[in-house]
Amino acid sequence: MADVLLGVGNDRQKTKTTIERLDMLRALILAVGLCSALALTANAADGEKKPEGKRPPLTEEQKALRKEITAKYDTDKDGKLSPEERKAVSAEDKERLSKAGLGRPPKPADAK
Repeated sequence: MADVLLGVGNDRQKTKTTIERLDMLRALILAVGLCSALALTANAADGEKKPEGKRPPLTEEQKALRKEITAKYDTDKDGKLSPEERKAVSAEDKERLSKAGLGRPPKPADAK
């Protein structure tokens, strides 16, 4: 009874309340951290999926035509057409590529 009158018990209650608040804060931080980790993991798993490209896969005819054009105009034999090699592609071959769905569509004659 004397402790209550002197206020000693009140300090113990404050200490106990402070400890309880700290425990709740720790639990809250742990829960937020786990939720964040879960969200990051789920987001990373979504990023691993390959997005569907804008173009459909090449047909066998398109692959053969691309290989033929590359073999014909690839002067440095690196397996790719450099900008200079692309300029050397004839109009006829550009037309063939365009009709096969490869390359850029031909520009209209009146466009500059």
